[in-house]
Amino acid sequence: MNLDGSNQAAPWVDGLTLDQVLRATAARRPDADAVVFPALGLRWSWRDFDAEVERIARGLSTLGVAPGEHLGVWSMNVPEWLVVQFAAARLAAVLVNVNPAYRLHELEAALALADVTTLFIGEPFKTSDFNEMIGRLCPEAAASAATADWSCARLPKLKRLVTFSPEPSDGRVGWAQLRAAADRNPTAAAAELAQRAHKASHHDVFNIQFTSGTTGLPKGAMLTHRNVVMNAYYVGQRLRYTGDDRVCIPVPFYHCFGCVLGNAVCAVYGATIVVPAPRFEPEPTLAAVHKERCTAIYGVPTMFVAELECPNRAQYDLTSLRTGIMSGAPCPLPLMNEVMNTLAVPEITIGYGQTEASPIITLTDVDDPVEIRVGTVGRPLPGLEVGIQALDTGLEAAPGEPGELWTRGHGVMAGYYRNANATATAIDSYGRLFTGDLAVRRPDGCYRIVGRRKELIIRGGENIHPAEVEEFLHHHPDVSEVAVVGMPDAVYGEVVSAWIVTKPNANLNPNSIKDFCRGQIAHYKVPTYVEVIDELPRTVTGKVTKHVLRARGIELYHLGDVAATPTA
Repeated sequence: MNLDGSNQAAPWVDGLTLDQVLRATAARRPDADAVVFPALGLRWSWRDFDAEVERIARGLSTLGVAPGEHLGVWSMNVPEWLVVQFAAARLAAVLVNVNPAYRLHELEAALALADVTTLFIGEPFKTSDFNEMIGRLCPEAAASAATADWSCARLPKLKRLVTFSPEPSDGRVGWAQLRAAADRNPTAAAAELAQRAHKASHHDVFNIQFTSGTTGLPKGAMLTHRNVVMNAYYVGQRLRYTGDDRVCIPVPFYHCFGCVLGNAVCAVYGATIVVPAPRFEPEPTLAAVHKERCTAIYGVPTMFVAELECPNRAQYDLTSLRTGIMSGAPCPLPLMNEVMNTLAVPEITIGYGQTEASPIITLTDVDDPVEIRVGTVGRPLPGLEVGIQALDTGLEAAPGEPGELWTRGHGVMAGYYRNANATATAIDSYGRLFTGDLAVRRPDGCYRIVGRRKELIIRGGENIHPAEVEEFLHHHPDVSEVAVVGMPDAVYGEVVSAWIVTKPNANLNPNSIKDFCRGQIAHYKVPTYVEVIDELPRTVTGKVTKHVLRARGIELYHLGDVAATPTA
């Protein structure tokens, strides 16, 4: 069996849990770099990393964490987050990713929804003091002596708080105490972990990740070990990863982009995980590529824009870069050319997916021409079936006809946790996951995303896909970023609005944008409203929250009465 991840009919990871993948990689590449945090001076080999995972898993087992328990992580990108991810797999527990941007109301809802029993809490970062906030949510723990028994009135299923701070003085367990617990009876704890590994199945749920909630309330998508490792395998295969690759991961661990496409992919291929900073910053990212000779880099388009505009970019040698993934939003042609040439990433790929699909559904190839990389989201990963359902008939769409993209195969989640109705809405009786995205399949087998089903703008009966207008506006020399959103209109039902972030030192006015559009795109696609803003509102994963822009526009243009009027 070939363990280096090369092209093969049966992936070596199929049938394995994420823990078994880590053990195999640590056995075949014990001395190679596994994890590097350059700013912290931390460097673990795969042997070191596996040993740290084992120790933390032993400590958690000693503290009473049982198989199947839900372990939440609420922190920025730090080494402990990475250890907990793989320790959860070794414990046969379920990892619950908690957005570090959450505040108390959101945190309480997420922990309750996912039945979290143990919460790992990061150290304070800028305006986010995680320990202080959890103290307000669970004052019972804050009032207890160190490691004393307590119960949280607002979250009765929460049993333990484990802080990444070394020595807490209240009812929380410190990271140092957790490591010490691992040494109380290491032989018995190791035997317990071995028994769990023997009983674990690759079909077990390993991870609960919350959907972004840009429309509706967040839901907990349940990903199995097989979901994660198969997606990781095929993504790494398409990027042509080997153990010699060093992957710069500035995207958040709490999201699939970081914990699956980053951490899990590297574990499958024995590549090196390089983490520049707790949260994305352009200069530390460039510095990490320079210092660690990274061969791959990840990010959403805005991250690449920030790196290109970094004042000190020229002082960093980026020539080691070869490939990477840009995802989360469409990439306009000018940005793609700059990433390939100025940042020297000639084999950058474009990925499309969603949390419910573990996450990648389609991905371009490293040697695809630029036209495919900016004009499409590539082809389906092996083992995934993809189709397009016509919006009017519910049948498969004709070639070139837009419809809702669906997928079936190893990437489809096990369902939404404790939400059978939402699961049944997303996944039909044939196992097809409906994405809510509108797409077109081209003759070459590549897919083009033309918008969200709910973002579709219908102006006087004409369908307008925001992505098409956004792509056109990106060619304006003063436009850095743009989001197109439908606004309510008394005559047409909806009209187009464009929200624009300009390039540095640009002097752009709304009329110039309308003049730029006239005669170049259909008249009904020309924006009725144009606003120049400092930045687009986004989730922490880079998705533009268009509902925020729509609400802002309704208030700004005094469209409340129109918005409240039902349309036919």
